[in-house]
Amino acid sequence: MGMWRVFYESWQMECCGTPFSVGEEVSWPLAPMDPEDIRAWSREGEHDRYDGTVRFEGHGGRLPATRGRVLDIRLVRQEYAERSPGAHTLEPVSDTRLLTPVDACPKWFEHEEPRTKSGLRRARLATGVLVTLDVPGAPPPELRDRP
Repeated sequence: MGMWRVFYESWQMECCGTPFSVGEEVSWPLAPMDPEDIRAWSREGEHDRYDGTVRFEGHGGRLPATRGRVLDIRLVRQEYAERSPGAHTLEPVSDTRLLTPVDACPKWFEHEEPRTKSGLRRARLATGVLVTLDVPGAPPPELRDRP
């Protein structure tokens, strides 16, 4: 059994994705992702049990489909904030990423902008899902294979 960590971004699902559930078999185009991009989302030592770190890429058309069974789904939430009033750009707030286990991937992802006393905009976004995918017998994509 090869376990891969797959990041499925919210915009990919909302655009033209099909929701899926734990236990379901899927066939996805996957692109390599730098393991450091996801390592911060894992508990100490947890990342080492995965054979690959990849992302769903449904808009390239050049990637072969990889078949696997969904073992786990974690909703990824991140807090963002303006650094200065009127900046119009929200940046990730460190140490605010939260992974919540779910049974199924939503089609639409939540977006919340709570008011702040300082006047700076803040937002809590569900940015996608982190999926544990069982991909038997398939070698993980290598970083040199990036499109």
